[in-house]
Amino acid sequence: MTKIILARHGHVDWISPERFRGRAEVPLSDLGQRQARALGARVAKSWRPDALYTSPLSRCVRTGAEIASATGASAGILDALADTDYGEWQGLTHEEVRARWPEQHRLWRQAPDLAAIPGGETLAGVLARGIGVLQYVMQAHAGQTVVLVGHDSINRILLLQALGLPLSRYWRIKQQPCCVNEIDIDGETFTLHRLNETLHTEGIV
Repeated sequence: MTKIILARHGHVDWISPERFRGRAEVPLSDLGQRQARALGARVAKSWRPDALYTSPLSRCVRTGAEIASATGASAGILDALADTDYGEWQGLTHEEVRARWPEQHRLWRQAPDLAAIPGGETLAGVLARGIGVLQYVMQAHAGQTVVLVGHDSINRILLLQALGLPLSRYWRIKQQPCCVNEIDIDGETFTLHRLNETLHTEGIV
């Protein structure tokens, strides 16, 4: 049995008011740092990771560093865990995008699997990266426990794949900062044990 502990990075300032963060280097806020420490303690309490990988973006690297400190696992980088490339939308609010690209934004909110972000990725492209991540874990860490620290978007895609759900269900899954998801892999069968668990960050302000 291979186990994936899938986490999202801690809070960053562009979460509220929400902007398309994408590949922008948005550092953890003070709140995000505290959430990351709590996440590290949560992971150390329940699991003994054999490997730990993060997105190359600093908000995930810093979150992963707190998990590494708490568990003793060394952190590596998986480029395929990076956030969605939002192209010309990066750094903009939803209101700004809606004003400039009304039809594309409508599709993003109502049929995200059909949306084409100007200069950016489609969800199908993110899925291709996500499948690569899963294949790597299954081949390089068979029978081990692996922690992955990603972003709201790539995490949703990984969870949809694990559940056998289409990309059109993208908005049906939530990922809060420093949440925990637990996925077991037995052969090619995925079982989800935890989804968007955040008890360890409640009360942190």
